Amino acid sequence: MSTQLLQEKIVLGDEYDVELRKTLFEVLQKLGATEIEKSSGVAGSQEVQTFCAKVGAKSVLVEAETYIGLSLTGDPFLVREVAHRVRQRLPRLLPP
Repeated sequence: MSTQLLQEKIVLGDEYDVELRKTLFEVLQKLGATEIEKSSGVAGSQEVQTFCAKVGAKSVLVEAETYIGLSLTGDPFLVREVAHRVRQRLPRLLPP
């Protein structure tokens, strides 16, 4: 079975939202995340920044991409838990 099938992606908000980025990284830090890799690139009008972190035995990929937003991809339980904690700290991200 492909590991791709075992992953989930959640877009948290706008890629340029500084408060959202800060909160996301605070949540990851609180969960004990360690950096695996980070990169950035530009292609035309698209800018992409990626950050891969390990939380326990699981990994999560954070992507900030123009026109897409700030997203989390990885183990469904971990992605949902991180998204939940971020939304608790930033209620403006909760659905109406």
